Amino acid sequence: MATKTWRTAGIVGSAAAITLGLIGVTNAFAATAFTANFEDGTTNGWSKSGGTWSVVTDGSKVAQQSKATTDNARIFAGDTGWTNQTVQARVKPLSLGSNGFVGLLARAKGSTSFYRLALLPGNQAQLQAVNSGSVTVLASSSRTVSTGTWYTLSITASGSSISGSVNGSSIGSATSSLISSGRIGLQTSFSTANFDDVSVTTDGGGTTTPTPTPTRTASPTPTPTPTGTTPGVTWPTKTGDVAVSGTVSVSGTLDGGMKRYCCIGDGSQSESQDPMFELADGATLKNVIIGSPAGDGVHCLGRCTIQNVWWEDVGEDAATFLATNGDSYVIGGGARSASDKVFQHNGSGTVHISGFYAKTIGKLYRGCGNCTTSHERHVTVDNVILDSAKYIVGININWGDTATLSRVTLINGSSTHICAEYNGVPKGSEPTYLGDGQNDGHCFWNNSDITYQ
Repeated sequence: MATKTWRTAGIVGSAAAITLGLIGVTNAFAATAFTANFEDGTTNGWSKSGGTWSVVTDGSKVAQQSKATTDNARIFAGDTGWTNQTVQARVKPLSLGSNGFVGLLARAKGSTSFYRLALLPGNQAQLQAVNSGSVTVLASSSRTVSTGTWYTLSITASGSSISGSVNGSSIGSATSSLISSGRIGLQTSFSTANFDDVSVTTDGGGTTTPTPTPTRTASPTPTPTPTGTTPGVTWPTKTGDVAVSGTVSVSGTLDGGMKRYCCIGDGSQSESQDPMFELADGATLKNVIIGSPAGDGVHCLGRCTIQNVWWEDVGEDAATFLATNGDSYVIGGGARSASDKVFQHNGSGTVHISGFYAKTIGKLYRGCGNCTTSHERHVTVDNVILDSAKYIVGININWGDTATLSRVTLINGSSTHICAEYNGVPKGSEPTYLGDGQNDGHCFWNNSDITYQ
């Protein structure tokens, strides 16, 4: 019988103790929140950042990072709200560069900030705190590290106490308050490796991670808040009106209660228009209907969450993501009449789009191909319905962009481009369209991920 690639386990009693046999430690975590063994042959649900990731057979199905020249290859999964957590995985280094490592990540609050347990050349294991790429060694131990050998790595983050083990033997522990919550991840640097049997136990912090089964019938890609099941295709009814005369700045959360906010700008394609909403780093905009004209839509200055927001007429762009790192989320909602793009990604990091509906659009997502600064960008699209779309996503493969697509329904979409690949260019030039990609190290999707109606 086939085993699910990754799944959410049920919550057990809060007083129960979960014993992790391979770790040799008993923790009073209340739930096994996540497991992944890659047996359906995909890494769907993981957001990728750098490297070449695929699923191969190594006894069983395993995730493999196969690009040895990549200095920072990562995939992430889970919930940004997870606080206390124990992360465990089997890791097999295939090659170890002289300045490289393979590692397991906990409490990843972005693509460059997390706790890491790393296997390094020279027979060493280190427990590290990584803050915007800057590494602090919390503990280290001499351990035999051989290529072609499986190791069981585990990190426990409980409050400010951080500890790690290899094959059940402690590497050490330390106190660190750098990161209070975050997702989990797998990483290599100038190395290649196989990963398998990933599991996470938590104390209930954050949400239980919604995860897809091989038949794509479960909830969308993991997000910091619960998503719906099927995207809504019926436009919501407004509960009132809010007159907007200038950009609305949001820090924290703005819950519009399904009121219609209008209007700003002239409805043109000019990128010089002001946005209707400007979200500070970490801000959330939810339950809003955006009327037309909407100026330059929503600007996310840093990481943001846009939940159940509906654009009556996109005009220029519905939302522009400007964060220089980390993850941003579009959860639910919908948009109509985008002659160009719905979501524009000018910064770096990963944009996650789930449970979304769009009609009569150019592209659902485009990683900027000619911005002033060239970034590596990533997007995950899951559980969306697109009616009369020209493209689903467009990415720049010369900058290392990736797109992961699952559970996409296309209405009137027989000629829709699934994953358009470009070569990004300096500002002032136009990107070169190279064609559409599929499972080529940049575009990750299978034919079964796309449904035509």
